[in-house]
Amino acid sequence: MDAEEFRRAAHSAVDQIVDYFSNMESRRVLSNVEPGYLRPLLPSAPPEEGEKWDDIQKDIESKIMPGLTHWQSPNFMAFFPANATYPSILGEMYSAAFTAPAFNWLCSPACTELETIVLDYICNLLHLPESYLSTSATGGGGVIQGSASEAIVTVMIAARERYVRQLSKLSNGDRNHATVGKIEEEEAEWRMRSRLVALGSEMSHSSTQKATMIAGVKYRSIAVSAADDFALTGRGLKEVLENLKSEGLEPFYLTVTLGTTSTCAVDHFKEISEVKKEFPNLWIHVDAAYAGAALILEEYRGLTEGFELFDSTSGLVTDYRDWQIPLGRRFRALKIWFVLRSYGVRGLQQHVKRHIDLGERFAGWVRNDGKDFEIIATPMFALTVLRVKLPQERQEGSASFMRNRHDGRTETKLNEGVAEDGVPATINENIHDIDITDRYAEMIARANAATNAVYEKINAGGEIFLTSTMIKDVCAIRVVSANEQTDEKYLRKAFEILVRTARAVLSGQDEHAEI
Repeated sequence: MDAEEFRRAAHSAVDQIVDYFSNMESRRVLSNVEPGYLRPLLPSAPPEEGEKWDDIQKDIESKIMPGLTHWQSPNFMAFFPANATYPSILGEMYSAAFTAPAFNWLCSPACTELETIVLDYICNLLHLPESYLSTSATGGGGVIQGSASEAIVTVMIAARERYVRQLSKLSNGDRNHATVGKIEEEEAEWRMRSRLVALGSEMSHSSTQKATMIAGVKYRSIAVSAADDFALTGRGLKEVLENLKSEGLEPFYLTVTLGTTSTCAVDHFKEISEVKKEFPNLWIHVDAAYAGAALILEEYRGLTEGFELFDSTSGLVTDYRDWQIPLGRRFRALKIWFVLRSYGVRGLQQHVKRHIDLGERFAGWVRNDGKDFEIIATPMFALTVLRVKLPQERQEGSASFMRNRHDGRTETKLNEGVAEDGVPATINENIHDIDITDRYAEMIARANAATNAVYEKINAGGEIFLTSTMIKDVCAIRVVSANEQTDEKYLRKAFEILVRTARAVLSGQDEHAEI
């Protein structure tokens, strides 16, 4: 492909991308191909002679598109969004054109310096503490990792090495290091590593537990409660830290979350920062991969209270190869730079605010309906988490159930009155006739089956795409309204599909539902 051929191909590709974005809502959002669909459609080997771009481009629509789940579709309300915009796509084009390993400043000074500058922009936009800036006296600064999971692996390894060195110094005390051989020091360090424990709440993303397998350390999950809206508290953290210490283990790392995957819960950062003062060597990493964008709004500025005591990498000379696991890196800062300049601060704020407002509107429809669903966690950052209500619950007028198993206790959370023993008044009247624990176990099992049947039936239909989650022992459906193209009409359609499907399942119209 020569320069002129590339020019024509690029124009054609841009036209196809624009058409794709413009007509995406008409496509089935969730791919329904079978595993292995693509191999029979492609030759068994690459062509001996090069093909024309027109022939290659035709295969995008005929062979690739059927196997895509359309994450940019306004009907995509699953997981968390992975938004793309026209400015970011242009950034990808230039990044590919300027391809360089960029592992240090000399390889491409602009790659390093633009990344440092735009991440300082982001730091200020999100109202993060001054210590996070590259220009701070403590030598802060940011780095663009390939993913949030990659970031967690990187900081966990940094935390491990810092803790081992600190522990090694304490254990050696005032001994003359000349008397301690290199082999003995290494063996002592490996013994220390065997006692290291990384922590996360039970609502933390699985990437923290996965990172412990890579880092070769233990993992402990900290229980959370419905009473705290599934957020990690300082009280819960301190109890686990003290227990680990009493067992002779060394808690060295903690992931806290601003917007957990299941419910978008916000951990109690201020309380956790107070605990950090008692455990100063504990490295605390904030996972804000999704909801962190909300910090651009003034009303969420208070969420960063306590961040100044959390940890970040630092250095005076920035060679980004030392801030990540890979050696080479892409010119990803261009995408941020293009987006920041194209939207402007006000445009980004309006974008985030609009989607949070849409999420609150959707939650309002669910509450106002009142019959078909229960919201089981406070709606946050455009995420609503709900479960299907059983007909029996509507008849009895019981508002909700939410059990939290912890240390053998059963905690019941209700939206309406609770008797002294924690049993809903509507059921408590007949307490002498039934076993409450068995009754709730049966209700939860049936409600879970109904919720799962609704979820699977909706996704099989392909009009919208949702995801489910388990919160404690309750199955729930997640609805996220943060897609770039999402508008009220798409959320209204999603709500109507949910109501219609729930009523069909519960009335027995779905022969596959086992309730």
